[in-house]
Amino acid sequence: MNITLPKIVGLCALLLGVVASAQASDAPLQPQIRVTGEGRATLVPDMALLQLAVTREGATAREALDANSAAMEEVLGAMRKAGIGERDLQTAQFEIQPRYRHHRPTASGQQEPPEIVGYTVSNSLMVRVRKLGEVGGILDRAVSLGVNQGGNIQFLNDDPSAALEQARTAAVKDALQRAATLTAAAGVKSGRILEISEQSYQPRPLPMTRAEMMMSADAGAVPVAGGENSYTVTVNLILALEQ
Repeated sequence: MNITLPKIVGLCALLLGVVASAQASDAPLQPQIRVTGEGRATLVPDMALLQLAVTREGATAREALDANSAAMEEVLGAMRKAGIGERDLQTAQFEIQPRYRHHRPTASGQQEPPEIVGYTVSNSLMVRVRKLGEVGGILDRAVSLGVNQGGNIQFLNDDPSAALEQARTAAVKDALQRAATLTAAAGVKSGRILEISEQSYQPRPLPMTRAEMMMSADAGAVPVAGGENSYTVTVNLILALEQ
């Protein structure tokens, strides 16, 4: 058997690696503590997202579509007239559905298949309103012009980065406080941070006890309350333990 010098060197390196791996696996693990912290920050919303839908029926799909398109054109025109920019208008969903008449079964149990008696066309529009004081008036005008479905409202923040940063800071402080409480109760001390990660954050609406009513100047406008948005951040910390 021919064993060359390069082969001997490679075999030695392999053996050294196996020995080092075995020693590492036998080494005692460093004591650790894992904690989770949560932080929250709130912001008053600075814009609203409205979902407005126009639904029309007709004997034929064309008739329903024409009626729907005419109504939606009026709604879009009113939105533009109210100062809503093109970037803040977006079609969210468009559907054409047949309407059926279902027949009752006969005395013998037979039943005729359903027949189409007309069509329904629905067109949904997402509207981003950047002046919250105009939300009520826009809703009122939209309904007057033919919006007969939707009406969902989300109050959002254009740039929540400051609130998220504040929530992250609070989450880390909360995690460190939890670690201090646990280690003190166990009679040990926490050491350096070995790992830190952000698990998730989810903005969600937080109702206010005294929410300010954002009324439009238009008479008869729909009353709406924006409240506050709450931004929550969760972080995970792994710290070394000092015995």
